[in-house]
Amino acid sequence: MTDRTPSSSEEPLGALVHRLTEQVPQLIRSELRLAQAELTEKGKKAGLGLGAFGAAGLIALYGLGALIAGLILLLALVLPAWASALIVAGVLFVIAAIAAVVGRREVQQATPVAPERAVAGVKEDVATIKGGHS
Repeated sequence: MTDRTPSSSEEPLGALVHRLTEQVPQLIRSELRLAQAELTEKGKKAGLGLGAFGAAGLIALYGLGALIAGLILLLALVLPAWASALIVAGVLFVIAAIAAVVGRREVQQATPVAPERAVAGVKEDVATIKGGHS
């Protein structure tokens, strides 16, 4: 026969669509809960990792201080201690000044923060769409 009647195992299309519309939001909610749990777990691990990096940086800073003190003591073998400390401090200030100049130049090259080329491209696209000049 060409007439197709639903068997007991087949549901009508309307019932399938109705069930689908009920299950899709449940599926989305469960996927969102899974994503939230995963991000929470990753956030905890990232926090621990960042804390470890912070501790490493602090300990390295203390090590740098000890190294600087060692340099002062080394120079104090041939100069008075006060002169050794002034020389090392002067060298550190020169290094800091150079880093400041380099940093200022890099920041100036990065400003203004607005993406100028992208804004110009959008303006050009709008003008083209309006029938203006390209």
